[in-house]
Amino acid sequence: MRVHHYDAFSEIPHKGNPAGVVFDGDHLTETEMQNAAYQVGFNETAFVLSSEAADIRLCFFTPGHEMDLCGHATLASVYSLKSEGVLDDKERITVETRAGILTVTIQTSENQQHTITMTQAPPKFEMFHGSRASLAASMGIEENDIHTDLPIVYGNTGTWTLLVPIAHIASFERMRPDNSLFPDVLTKMPKASIHPFCLETYDEAADMHARHFSSPYSGTVEDPVTGTASGVLGAFWAAYIDESFRSPLQLTVEQGQEMNKDGRVYVQVERQKDNVDVSITGRAVYVTSFDVAL
Repeated sequence: MRVHHYDAFSEIPHKGNPAGVVFDGDHLTETEMQNAAYQVGFNETAFVLSSEAADIRLCFFTPGHEMDLCGHATLASVYSLKSEGVLDDKERITVETRAGILTVTIQTSENQQHTITMTQAPPKFEMFHGSRASLAASMGIEENDIHTDLPIVYGNTGTWTLLVPIAHIASFERMRPDNSLFPDVLTKMPKASIHPFCLETYDEAADMHARHFSSPYSGTVEDPVTGTASGVLGAFWAAYIDESFRSPLQLTVEQGQEMNKDGRVYVQVERQKDNVDVSITGRAVYVTSFDVAL
């Protein structure tokens, strides 16, 4: 089976977040997809299938299980399909996922660089009522590294992650996660990932810095640059940092510096009557293609 390796949220190969993309997913069983994703070993591999409800359907697999939605693998898949001419001159497509049908727009520059923007599922939040000390210990830091003025919440714009505000960026270099501890800390959602973030950044042009520690059930430890979690950070900003924000809100999230995988996710939040709409934007770059045995 041919797998195409793209790095998402970067224009430089081997930066950003690697994703495997498989075009001919209709001929594969879920077991074969899971086996392939395990062999590929990236945080996510996406499989492109036909859809009766949208232009395409995407299935996402970590080395350990299937995901409802993956931002960076969606971006990589659409970028790949556009680059290969599969989408012709379409500038707007719909994508069926287990998190719902998402709208994706594609802007192409004169030098054929594609910029991909994808909607996120409506944001949802649940408060974290667990031990702050145990949470900090699971990330390899101290409880006083956690911000005291912002809440710790489970957030979802397609998949659940625990958003942990950190007071200072210096704490991120000291983080050494023990993912096996997460289920006992995240008793309300034991399969969730953990997404520490802060308002200090390395890049003055960025608004937030983050890392993303995987659920122990996923078969990976850390995600270099995370699309869906960046989207939910935008919703967090609107809900807990600046409720009176001017719509549309534009945020830049930096991630991956600690892994030498520097990437950027551009987040847009628009106010609606009873909620907010969240979308994320980025580019990708082709790296290589390879085969795995089914």
